[in-house]
Amino acid sequence: MKLLATSDLHLGYDENRRALGELPAHPDDWLILAGDTGEALAHLELALDELVPRFARVIWTPGNHDLWAPATRPGYPRGEALYDALVARCRSRGVLTPEDPFVEWPGPGPRRVIAPVFTLYDYSFRPDDVPAEEAVSWARASGVLCADERYLASDPYPSRQAWCAERVRVSEARLTVISADARVVLVNHFPLHPSHADLRLIPRFSIWCGTRQTEDWHTRFRVEVVVHGHLHRRSRRWLDGVRFEEVSLGYPRQWRQDRGLEGHLTEVVSEGAKSESG
Repeated sequence: MKLLATSDLHLGYDENRRALGELPAHPDDWLILAGDTGEALAHLELALDELVPRFARVIWTPGNHDLWAPATRPGYPRGEALYDALVARCRSRGVLTPEDPFVEWPGPGPRRVIAPVFTLYDYSFRPDDVPAEEAVSWARASGVLCADERYLASDPYPSRQAWCAERVRVSEARLTVISADARVVLVNHFPLHPSHADLRLIPRFSIWCGTRQTEDWHTRFRVEVVVHGHLHRRSRRWLDGVRFEEVSLGYPRQWRQDRGLEGHLTEVVSEGAKSESG
């Protein structure tokens, strides 16, 4: 029995949909799906329809692409309403979400609780000398602008920062009450720590990568391993004795298609857990 993870399936791409369809069954294993299945509710539905029959249990948290609501989709839910619709799709298929009770891992080893959360970002992954109100302009000056600025609505919150603050508050309240004798597998789409948003080719994209409000969570909440995506750079890192697994598949050019999705799953919990790097 293994706890496996992936994220950033981006099922708008033919190659990624094909890889999903060719994934072998894992009837004894659990799967973490850490956001960005695609850019529409239909992409999440496709992912769940393919993955739920293949795994004993699926655990999901949203990514920023999942929350896109282009103006070209009249009547499509936006902001929190879209998040609620995504959660409803998951629950209809028995998939655990950040709105459900945290679940205990039934596999071998010490007691572990799997805790999916949804935090968003607040532009605080920026240098201290860049004011918050200038963060997007600072990033744009380097030729970088995240499509979220057009497509990710924050309704009914006045800003993404305000929505992020609420999501942090909700998540902290739930993490605080996890039993003190349990280790935590913490799942989020976005990196928890600013030092992990080190995108060498587009460094100023960091402002769309998380919030400094989570940078001590890995020590505050007895975390054994953090699972996240978003960066499209599969890696294993260590910080303060805590393992951080970035589990993205990514766009077709970013993964080895001869290995399929199966060859890019990250083993989160088991003896000799393996992770992709680079």
